[in-house]
Amino acid sequence: MKVAVVGATGLVGSKMLQVLEERNFPVTELFPVASERSIGKEIEFKGKKFKVVSMEDAIAAKPAVAIFSAGGDTSKEWAPRFAEAGVTVVDNSSAWRMDPTKKLIVPEINADELTTEDKIIANPNCSTIQMVVALNPLFKKYGIKRIVVSTYQSVSGSGKKGVDQLEAERNGGKSANPAYVHQIDRNILPHIDSFLENGYTKEEMKMVNETKKIMRDDNIAVTATTVRVPVTGGHSESVNVEFKKDFDLAEVRQLLASAPGVVLEDDVQNAVYPMPINAYEKDEVFVGRLRRDGSQPNTLNMWIVSDNIRKGAATNAVQIAEYLAEKGLIK
Repeated sequence: MKVAVVGATGLVGSKMLQVLEERNFPVTELFPVASERSIGKEIEFKGKKFKVVSMEDAIAAKPAVAIFSAGGDTSKEWAPRFAEAGVTVVDNSSAWRMDPTKKLIVPEINADELTTEDKIIANPNCSTIQMVVALNPLFKKYGIKRIVVSTYQSVSGSGKKGVDQLEAERNGGKSANPAYVHQIDRNILPHIDSFLENGYTKEEMKMVNETKKIMRDDNIAVTATTVRVPVTGGHSESVNVEFKKDFDLAEVRQLLASAPGVVLEDDVQNAVYPMPINAYEKDEVFVGRLRRDGSQPNTLNMWIVSDNIRKGAATNAVQIAEYLAEKGLIK
């Protein structure tokens, strides 16, 4: 299968190539695409060298699928051109997520929505993905009335720029090209993406709107506070979820333990709970600190952790491509 990776030299794009290789996706020809200054450079994939090509050359090659991680503006300009050439695009930017004509997919939840007609498929926001993967088995059993989420998001969510700023500050210097308006080392910023008129950030509203679209339920009430923390990789979330029906904690644990893509780590007596350092380079969503909220009925507190560059971006996109290939929706 011919595959293009757009943004192949970036933090997420290079991880997409790694995940494609690790999961043995049936790549027969690879077309890495990057900015003009990278054209002609070589990247390695499965022990072979591939030259970075232009957007036009990638389109002309007519790959079965193009996995994009090159920013919203690039996606808006180029994804339709790939689609017009018959290429199925899986896009990791925010460009198409809330477009009512495009599907927003987390394979464990709603891949069944996909058809051959879907030529541009949106990959959700990293913090949304890990939350809905953990909530989905509980949503199916109890229904969800309301979600209150606070995130603890790593600097890798800002790409190489965020990682470089943290490392520079940690070494006593300053970044020449900072990702954040304030110091991030030894600090916490309740500020991810830009602020909107309603006082929330774009990141917070992504979690609100994307959750409803993925879960196919506009009646779920969601409120979010998204926070950047001085951690290199892996996002963590404190989630308070109010169900429509009451639940049994033992049954909740059983549902999570058997859910696809979820690993239950919930043994507080032995200090076992999810941590970003343990989620690094893993594709699963880790869940723990499960406890009933005594302040109101039918409400559960949970702690959710995942590698934001893998399941939160690269792996989820590759899983979408795997589903398309498995169902014969791309060839």
